[in-house]
Order: sequence, then C-alpha cells, then structure tokens
Amino acid sequence: MGNNFKQEVLTRRTFAIISHPDAGKTTLTEKLLLFGGAIRDAGTVKAKKTGKYATSDWMEIEKQRGISVTSSVMQFDYDGFRVNILDTPGHQDFSEDTYRTLMAVDSAVMIIDSAKGIEEQTLKLFKVCRMRGIPIFTFMNKLDRQGKSPLELLAELEEVLGIESYPMNWPIGMGKEFLGIYDRFHNRVEQFRVSEENRFIPLNEDGEIVGDHPIKTSGLYEQTLEEIMLLNEAGNEFSAERVAQGNLTPVFFGSALTNFGVQTFLESYLQFAPPPKPRQSSNGEIDPLSENFSGFVFKIQANMNPAHRDRIAFIRICSGKFERGMTVNLPRLGKQLKLSQSTSFMAEERNTVEEAVSGDIIGLYDTGTYQIGDTLTTGKEQFQYERLPQFTPELFVRVSAKNVMKQKSFYKGIQQLVQEGAIQLLKTVRMEEYLLGAVGQLQFEVFEHRMKNEYNAEVLMERLGSKIARWVEGDMVDENLSSSRSLLVKDRYDHYVFLFENDFALRWFQEKNPSVKLYNPMDQND
Repeated sequence: MGNNFKQEVLTRRTFAIISHPDAGKTTLTEKLLLFGGAIRDAGTVKAKKTGKYATSDWMEIEKQRGISVTSSVMQFDYDGFRVNILDTPGHQDFSEDTYRTLMAVDSAVMIIDSAKGIEEQTLKLFKVCRMRGIPIFTFMNKLDRQGKSPLELLAELEEVLGIESYPMNWPIGMGKEFLGIYDRFHNRVEQFRVSEENRFIPLNEDGEIVGDHPIKTSGLYEQTLEEIMLLNEAGNEFSAERVAQGNLTPVFFGSALTNFGVQTFLESYLQFAPPPKPRQSSNGEIDPLSENFSGFVFKIQANMNPAHRDRIAFIRICSGKFERGMTVNLPRLGKQLKLSQSTSFMAEERNTVEEAVSGDIIGLYDTGTYQIGDTLTTGKEQFQYERLPQFTPELFVRVSAKNVMKQKSFYKGIQQLVQEGAIQLLKTVRMEEYLLGAVGQLQFEVFEHRMKNEYNAEVLMERLGSKIARWVEGDMVDENLSSSRSLLVKDRYDHYVFLFENDFALRWFQEKNPSVKLYNPMDQND
C-alpha cells in the first residue's frame, strides 16, 4: 500500500457535532458542507414552506419536527483534507445513538448557543468525550443575537465543564451591534456582513488596526482591545498538545446562520484536529496505518431509502483499506462475508464507494447479519474492538398489532427497528406479549410513526410507565417469581430480565431471593 495509503489516512478528519437541541448544529453542518462544495444551496431548517429541508435530516418525522433523530454521515473535501462529519441527534431521548456515534470519531465540535450558555444535553455529551479523551473544539454560535457576554461564556465553559479554554477569536460587539471578530490566531479582524475582498483587516505587531477605520470609531473596538489584553495576560496559553489530549478547547465565536466565522473555524479545526488514532482491541492497540483492514459497526439504520426496504450498517474503518468486493471476517459469528454492496455519504447523494481508508465511515447494505458493536477484520488475526455502551431502558410499553391480519409486517417491522438499537424488545415469559423499552418517550413516538409509514403496520401501545430493569446472571430462574411488581421478561437474546416497579420492589425482591444475582448493563460500560 505504501506511502500513498499513509498520506490518505493522515488527511482524514472525522468528528461529531455535539450540542443541545436548537443550538444550531444542523445549520453549522450545512455551512461546512457548503465550503466542501457538497451542497450548492444550504437549505435552512427553518424554511419549511419551500420544501427545502436540511440535507442531513432525511427522515420524514424529522422534517415534521425539525429535529435530527438519527446520526447521518456526511463527507467532503477541503484544502487537501477529507472530512467526515457525523451528525448526532440533539434530542436527549436519542442519547444512546449519540454515545455510540462518539465511539466512532476522533474529535468533537461542541456548539453553544451564546444566549443560553451550556445546557444539560451538551454537558452529558461533553462528559462522554472527556471520558474518552476526545479533543473538543467549541463554536459559540448566534453572535448576531443578543446573548451572554463572551467573558461570562468562557467562565461558564471552564467552571461547568471543567476544561480550560483558549479563544482563537473574540467577538466585537454582539446582536444588533455585532461588528465582527478579532482573530487572535491569524492576527486580523474579520468584519461581519462585509464583502469577501474587504472582510479582513490585518493587525500590526501590537494587535491593533493601523490607520483610520470605521470600526475604530466605535467604542466596541476599545472594549475588545481591553478584553484581548486581559486574555493575553490572564488567559490560558495555546498548546496544540493539550488540545490533542482533550485538556484544552479552542473557542471560536461566530454565527452559523449568516455563515460568519465558519470558514475561519474550519481552517483552524483542520490544522489542529487529530488524524485517525490507534484503537484498543482484544489484541491491544490497532494502528490505523497497518495494512490489514478492520473496523466496527457503530450504528444500524433501516429504510434510509423508503423506495427500497434497505438497512445500512455504518462502519468506522480503524485500519487498512476497504475495497469493494473484499472478503472480511466477522469474529462474532466465526464466518466470512463478501462486502459487495457499499455506500458512502456525500450529503444528498449516496454513492457506491469503491475504496475507503482508516478514519472513513462507510455504509454496508445489511440483510440482518450485523449487530451494533460487531468487529470486521481481514488477515490471520481475529480480534474484537471495545464494547459499545449499552443503555438500560427506563420506560416501557406493551405493544401489539392493531390489525390481526397484518401480524407479518408487524413482526418484520419490530425486528428491524429493534436492531437499530434505539428501543429494546422484551417478551413476557408466560403470555409471550411484546414489550418495548426505551430511554425516552420520543423513541416510542418515532417507533409508532415508522411502523405505520415504513411497514404499513399500525400498533397499539399501552403505557407501563417507568420501571427498573435488571438482568439476571446465568440462564436459570424460577419463572414463578414473576409478579406485577417484579415482572419477569426475556430480552431478544433470550436472557432473563426483571422489571421492578420501583426501588422498594427491587430491594424487597433482593432480600427475599438472595440466590438470584441481578445486574445493570450500564454498570459494565465503564
């Protein structure tokens, strides 16, 4: 494979965007794709009436609600780099999908709404990145509206998230008085709403505008210089090494909607974000530059194309080179598969991908072979990549087909949607009734909507409310222990699970049945 392959791998930048709903994630994604030439015309999410929807929100329900429910993948080339963006659902009910997506990236971009500061969902996702030591780049968005002061935002970032920050640029005013950004990193001022050729004003060695300029006459310029002086004296120093370790986040200010500060952000991001890194496996670290192809499935998505009932398994390539038609090992099943149908994602268009290298994300058409977390390898050595986080469902419903004549499509739909991992399927031991478990209510609504629209199966759902799910160690348990307060069910792998009404029921059961060993899969994620 030689040098050419190594060069290719080193140009890969694969990141996820994390944020609270509405902070502007989809908008920023669109603008980045615009720079990569992937989209001619960035459709904003707000323009519902024109029928132009954001390219990354492809599912019908997303179009209706304007939220991203599924992580899409987009790829573009810019300035000699190949960038893979993994969009993550901002809605908290889909955090499980997001956690898995974060296992497949090398860095993260965190978007913060400058009026709201750090919100709960951002904090949760940030912690996952921190836990994995992923480098984080911060984009303070919506500067064209009135928001918190930049110093306040910075203080919040450091206090709430406990990460040090280095502002790469600094806003001059905000809202109606937003004049632009003072670019510390490139030593220039970038003006807001000014045409391309006059947008940048160079600064002298002291970091000031030379000669006369309208910006200097506003009191905002003086205030900015004072704040910059404060940052230079009391702020953190920039260190590329600490950025790479995830201990320092470069901060960029801008407005994704008006496409201001996005290009400056992208260029700095590409300079400091890491190329694909080695990954832990059961055989130790696997080097992304090693010749043998390997990767893992971090997501399965049914019906990305409603015209064809297709399912796609998303694979993060961790080493070597993928070539269409190659044969790989699937260690979990101990069998070999030929990878003939593959796809890559260039925004709207899905192209058949002939080859891809470490760092890239590819989609494989799946007839039901793959499971989330599967490792694919080539070569003599068989190994598995680290387990992906499994979530314990907290809300449950009893589900059945509204129309008895449509049982077949009901079962098919349930099996396929459950394999995507957003909801878990359980069966009661005696009556074999179907129950669904999820982390949040929205997942049930999406399930119901998709069953009807994609499988033509209307479902009846009966709420069982929140329960505490605990798996049973071993495969033997007395089925007579099942009661309304501690309902015994089986998951789709036929493992026994108790659903307890509350903490009290769980403790009472444990005292009465000390021989039954219970565990929570969440505890095994650490």
